[in-house]
Amino acid sequence: MTTEPTGSAPEPGRSRSDLGRRAALRRRQLGLTRAEVAARAAASPGYLRYVEESGASPGIGFLLRLAGALETTVAELTGGTTELPAGVGRAAAHPEVVALGPEECRAKLSTHGVGRVAVTVDDAPAVFPVNYTVAGELIAYRTAPRAGPAAAAGHEVALEVDHLDDTFSQGWSVLVVGPAHAVTDAAEARRLADLAPTGPWAGDGREQWITIRPRRITGRRIVVRGAPTSTVAT
Repeated sequence: MTTEPTGSAPEPGRSRSDLGRRAALRRRQLGLTRAEVAARAAASPGYLRYVEESGASPGIGFLLRLAGALETTVAELTGGTTELPAGVGRAAAHPEVVALGPEECRAKLSTHGVGRVAVTVDDAPAVFPVNYTVAGELIAYRTAPRAGPAAAAGHEVALEVDHLDDTFSQGWSVLVVGPAHAVTDAAEARRLADLAPTGPWAGDGREQWITIRPRRITGRRIVVRGAPTSTVAT
């Protein structure tokens, strides 16, 4: 079992490493406690806390165990795939495509995430990534008034959300189709802003809310026999 080295407790104000941030985020996505992940990785909870909260540089042996415990890869944890598109893994031998029901689709959408909205801009199709928030029956995102995603207002649009597991060549996708509207009521805009767990990843200047009222929600999952089923919602 890996234990935290003597004297290696995180110092006040010491910056976290990218590895630590990715490990902590992945653990939360799986709904696991530090103790549960530590048990899977044959490490102490204290050492896992050290890795998550400080600038630790663990060896490859621990990284391999941690990646296995978090159902991911060392490359994902260390940021080795950040410049690559998702889905670079080889196809599995005998995949199965399973349709997702409406409730399963909504569970995958979770409370928020990143999706891709398909719109028409200058008489041509375009797809833009957006940070979305689920607000009751609506799905909402923020954009700049004249930016591409704002073109959704007043039209029937599609929003696609997915998650891919390159390690096991499996994943899921959800497609939401419905009319989009620009939010013009200040109170409604404040309500959506209060609901949003995060601002747009693209930065400031995106204060125009667009809402989509789903008319149809469909989804599917690619399942590989013998591979673990990911519990990640988004």
